[in-house]
Amino acid sequence: MEVDNSVVSYLQKQQQEAPGQLASYFSEFEDLYERKIWHQLTDKVEKFINIPEAAPYRISLYNEFVRDWQKHMNKVKLVLFALAAARQFDSSPAASQFMSEIAEEMDKPETQDAYALALLESAHFKLLLNDLDTTRETLEKCQSMIESFLHVDPVIHASFYRVCADYYKAKAAFGQYYKNALLLLACIDVQQLSAEDRVQRAYDLSIAALLSDTIYNFGDLLSHQILDSLRGTEHEWMVELLLAFNSGNIGKFEALVGKMHAQPLLAQQEAFLQQKIRLMALIESMFKRQGAGARTVPFSAISAETKLPTGEIEHLVMKALSLKLIRGKIDQVDQQVTVQWVQPRYLGKDQIRGLVDRLAQWEARVKETAQKMSQVSSEISAK
Repeated sequence: MEVDNSVVSYLQKQQQEAPGQLASYFSEFEDLYERKIWHQLTDKVEKFINIPEAAPYRISLYNEFVRDWQKHMNKVKLVLFALAAARQFDSSPAASQFMSEIAEEMDKPETQDAYALALLESAHFKLLLNDLDTTRETLEKCQSMIESFLHVDPVIHASFYRVCADYYKAKAAFGQYYKNALLLLACIDVQQLSAEDRVQRAYDLSIAALLSDTIYNFGDLLSHQILDSLRGTEHEWMVELLLAFNSGNIGKFEALVGKMHAQPLLAQQEAFLQQKIRLMALIESMFKRQGAGARTVPFSAISAETKLPTGEIEHLVMKALSLKLIRGKIDQVDQQVTVQWVQPRYLGKDQIRGLVDRLAQWEARVKETAQKMSQVSSEISAK
């Protein structure tokens, strides 16, 4: 490959016009390009495009420089460079079209991984245009492709889960959003996200956890560092609300209802949240009782702990049974519930302390039983 004079001219011009730190990059680009050290050049370009101050140069860098030697680089990296340029476009339609063209270039047997990545990023821009149908079709196609790959670059998985999460957010499918957003976080270094993005992702995950009708265990979210992003922000109360739900603390929930009313999605779903907090209170109550050895609970006790009339307890328990939050049976005649199993719980500090107390009680009962058996055995031997 001969060195293209127009490329060299572009690089030299940028060395003269770009700020000091960026100008030095263009100087290194020229040196590596002329020496045809493609791998190091690829790495250097990757570092450059991740510098926030380099944003105004990303489109010209791709068109005037990267295009010239793209056949020598990893094609997944090439798509990422194209994506960095697309994000600088003035309009989502133009960015979507650009990424679609990149996808067409990558549609070759040897570059199907790059093709999938380009399709996903094109779908991202289509989603911004509210083209949900095309986004769904692309996600289905890419899922089949990814499942057929022997090895998948983490950046492709991250792109897939990100676009899936954004699609389900647009559809208000809270459970699916929650699942895919957490899978996304497992594929990336959370600290590489901007502070604003971390707060937004944590906030969206919190909303999804609360409003999903399938999520009654918040352990994956409560134990994730992303939730710390809400500390010290106007949304910090969301963490307290999640903890209230996790422990079934109706009093704490009611204390936060005023803040919930300021969030339209939560305000619209207040009736659902009232039911959900009572289901969580029921689970917590049964969990505590199982540790204490009490598996049969009268409706009146459940009524006191869930703050519901006794006449509504049977419906609440049936709901918990249908959601597989507990296993057991209802005795309508004696107005009581017998529970054999409770959904595993994520335990906060207070809940762990309670568990320690119950273990101590269990140990005491075991010792007491052992002493009685020893006493009976001694009496039998004496006879």
